[in-house]
Amino acid sequence: MRLASISVLTGVILALWPAVALASGGLQCTAEDEFAVFTIESGVARGMGGPVFNFRATSVIRDDAVAGDLRNMAYDGEHLAQYWLDGEELRLLLYRERAEGTHGYVRIEVRTTAGEEGLYKGAYDLSVFDMAGDTTGEGRTFKGSGSVECFVE
Repeated sequence: MRLASISVLTGVILALWPAVALASGGLQCTAEDEFAVFTIESGVARGMGGPVFNFRATSVIRDDAVAGDLRNMAYDGEHLAQYWLDGEELRLLLYRERAEGTHGYVRIEVRTTAGEEGLYKGAYDLSVFDMAGDTTGEGRTFKGSGSVECFVE
């Protein structure tokens, strides 16, 4: 009896396994130029609006005038402010504020369009705002833009 239950359970798991595997994919975006380098990775569920999971990203801004804590930043799902993926476009908006001290943030906007199988090419805009060390009370802003490539499966 116990062996029969295990066999049935194993059969159910094996029958559902392909459905689970086909129910998700992933995305990866990379950009590297004189201003910044960043990577974005995430799982993407198929259907129901294509929600992301296990989202992570890193950015390194190459301008030494940017404060170190904003220059090297790590992101997770709570920092993905907006996300759009359909068959023709992939758009991402990442936003992360400084953890402690004076106000500062990094904002990355990715805009791509679909090309050949799973490859999305486009542009990014990255801005950094920092109140630290500013005596005018208006803060300092650093901006950069460039090309980005994403692969979606």
